[in-house]
Amino acid sequence: MADRDTPIYDRLARVPERDWRGAGGLDALLDEAREPFVLRGFVADWPLVAAGKVSAREARRYLLDHARDRAFMVSIGPPGHDGRLFYDADGVAMNFRSGTGKLADIFAGIDKGEALGDIRTVYLGSIDIPAHFDGLDEANPVDLGARDPLKSIWIGTRTRIAAHNDYPDNLACCAVGRRRFTLFPPDQFRNLYLGPIDNTPAGRAVSMVDFAAPDLAAYPRFVEAMAHAQTALLDPGDAIFIPSMWWHHVEGLADFNILVNYWWRRAPAWLGQPQEALNHAILAIRDLPVEDRAIWRDLFDHYVFDAGSGVTDHIPEAARSILAPLTSESAGRLRAFLLRTLSR
Repeated sequence: MADRDTPIYDRLARVPERDWRGAGGLDALLDEAREPFVLRGFVADWPLVAAGKVSAREARRYLLDHARDRAFMVSIGPPGHDGRLFYDADGVAMNFRSGTGKLADIFAGIDKGEALGDIRTVYLGSIDIPAHFDGLDEANPVDLGARDPLKSIWIGTRTRIAAHNDYPDNLACCAVGRRRFTLFPPDQFRNLYLGPIDNTPAGRAVSMVDFAAPDLAAYPRFVEAMAHAQTALLDPGDAIFIPSMWWHHVEGLADFNILVNYWWRRAPAWLGQPQEALNHAILAIRDLPVEDRAIWRDLFDHYVFDAGSGVTDHIPEAARSILAPLTSESAGRLRAFLLRTLSR
């Protein structure tokens, strides 16, 4: 794994490919999916894909034609940056700087770098499409049935994004350039050696392992993670489905790359975020004496993870409150209660 083009990927299992044109189409595939799959040519008819096949500059021109007159968040690497958007040598600050700018100005910098043969790391990650573009989504559509996804675009030069996971399901469409995804099942988190959960490059805990040059003396269990890995190389027009909580390492392999993705939750939107519960448990439980933690572990199993009929059978149905299955109303009451208690 000395560099991004090493044959190590040839030895990994491939993410299975599925045909979305059959009975039920993509909607049926997504309803039953709990593991990743690739859709070859899924968005091959997008105008954005066609523009990118002309040239990277034509793809940028196409985006500028749809861009709103507003600031875009952008991450920029210093001279000599290798595209890995990560921590600095001390592991505290990041090895890139973040700021905002007009898309035309950001693209002008990329144009100049291409002309001079000095392409710096530039990355616009998780840009909300409806908020930043007019008509882009409508001109390049994906039918996700009744799902109401968050629609984002990712634009950049050659980049490496450390392995991380997301709570929502994810359909990622390669529009311009090439992307390589390396995926791991949710249970491989221990073997990926995660960094801090509160100081992260982009909001989610990431693997501390450099996939291009893994230090197996420092991270020996990474070998086991790779034994469970799947990889997929996406060309323009291809898409990949990444189920909730699957870990994914993402590489932009061309000098200029564009990805469009769609996130949605299978659970109702009014339910809370599990990550917030984990953060609160660290605050309230993790540093208690071991015997106290054992008590709380038992209570969590009873009320949350097992949550069997024994929790409520002895309580009149009308009096079960939040111990009954949550509704939007009872979830709202619980959220208000938590806000009051956390603000003390």
